[in-house]
Amino acid sequence: MNNRTIAAGMLLCCALLFGCSSKEQAPESEAETKPKTTVTTSATSTEPTTTVTTTTAAPPEQLYMDRCEDLIEETQPKEILTKRKSVTYPKFEKYYYYSHTARRRTGVNVLLPRDYSDERTYPVLYILHGSGDDEDWLASDRIGLNVMLTNLIEDGDAQEMIVVLPYIYCSSEQERSDGLDAKNWRSFDRFSVDLMRDLRPFINSTFSVADDREHNAITGTSAGGRVSLSIGFQNPDVFGFTGAVCPASGVVREVGNPPYVLEPEDFCFRADSPFLLLISAAEHDDAVLDYPFQYHDMLEENGTRHLFHVMTKSGHDYRSVISHLYNFLRMIFLPEN
Repeated sequence: MNNRTIAAGMLLCCALLFGCSSKEQAPESEAETKPKTTVTTSATSTEPTTTVTTTTAAPPEQLYMDRCEDLIEETQPKEILTKRKSVTYPKFEKYYYYSHTARRRTGVNVLLPRDYSDERTYPVLYILHGSGDDEDWLASDRIGLNVMLTNLIEDGDAQEMIVVLPYIYCSSEQERSDGLDAKNWRSFDRFSVDLMRDLRPFINSTFSVADDREHNAITGTSAGGRVSLSIGFQNPDVFGFTGAVCPASGVVREVGNPPYVLEPEDFCFRADSPFLLLISAAEHDDAVLDYPFQYHDMLEENGTRHLFHVMTKSGHDYRSVISHLYNFLRMIFLPEN
């Protein structure tokens, strides 16, 4: 199952986009099935014979992931996290919504574009924290997410978007995780219910967002990576872009300890394949060990197209998070060529 033959910094992706699909994808438009006509004459007849060969273009999701593959860098440039004198940087603001899953008022940090206007609609990115953190950690100066995203937008390397940092521990019995046992994992996993039932409706009703899969993305780190992968695979009609950095075990049976979210045969997309599936793994990770590599191996076995980003200069720490976000922010919501 675990083939650790990956060289340092090697970027891998699967060969097939629809490996688990039982349906042949129909062409999107007439231009994608442009016939090629060949006229031949046999030696025994003077009547010409016309042969029509149909060429089908690659699905748009596959073409999109091809573009993203060329963007991967192991680490971000230092200057992307440096504030520029002539640039105004927006800040995260704290909002609150009621979670019926956790049965309490829950905080969420939101970063709006610098020139946010209700007259426009914006794509939305949800980023999920790890087991020992909360909605404030990814908004901290140590990560510098608002600086990095603003600089990328200034350089024309990322699109304007709304960034949402939720609190993902959903337990009606206690507000914080007190371990990594089955009880706590289930509380993290219940965020998938909270997201669809309460948080997304709150975000969609409070801000001017584009509510379709082409404009919704999700990623997370560690426990949040476990949850973001689970949500992405269970809701591909909602999230067209899914990522995870150093994801914890349990997304799939046979990877780590229970409880599990998916069976191995369900670790694929039978419909609504995403435009982007990016998993980032630290080569030396003393927390989630080689579980991200096991996810990569299983996706390859299932023929599920994805991008695999290996980091050799960081571990299970904030540096890996920044490197992953640098890549993910530049890949999501890209305009058509």
